[in-house]
Amino acid sequence: MSAVTPADSAESSVPRRLLAVATRLFAEKGFDRTSVQEIVDAADVTKGAMYHYFDSKDDLLAEIYARVLRLQMSRLADIAGQDRPVAERVEHAAADVVVSTIENLDDATISFRSLHMLRPEKQREVRDERRRYHELFRSLITEGQQQGVFTDRVPADIVVDFYFGSVHHLSTWYHPEGALSPREIGAHYARLLLDALRPAPSAH
Repeated sequence: MSAVTPADSAESSVPRRLLAVATRLFAEKGFDRTSVQEIVDAADVTKGAMYHYFDSKDDLLAEIYARVLRLQMSRLADIAGQDRPVAERVEHAAADVVVSTIENLDDATISFRSLHMLRPEKQREVRDERRRYHELFRSLITEGQQQGVFTDRVPADIVVDFYFGSVHHLSTWYHPEGALSPREIGAHYARLLLDALRPAPSAH
């Protein structure tokens, strides 16, 4: 195995620096009010270095969203594949997406505010990735409905859209100094979802 030289390490850190700086500036100033020049100045790189890794400011924004979605997709796939009752898997998945969103709140804030500003082709890429995540989550809801564990009074698509609408709004109200921890908030969200999915009692 070849050793990593300082030059290699410095080069590999350029995209990370650019993403870290872009995340901070987009969260503080907004995507539309942040210039490429501000990003490269704050990251202490040249525009040429930035364009070596990212074709545009749009690519930075898309990657900020995509890196969190990749993390969440990986975790959801792991949860969905576990040999546990479906209600437990849904509870775990529902809580996990809340916690991971809060843990990456700047990214979530940027995504909530700015994804509509991406070029149409980038928006399609982002929506395709998000749809794959929602489809996997929905498959767990559908599995529970087919087993009779969850009510089928509401279509699984509506359940997923409603739940993730609430998750996407976390960035508008969550504050780290609040009374509840991310895990406590995740547990509350998951419990609300499971309570809503509980089948109605059988009539006697």
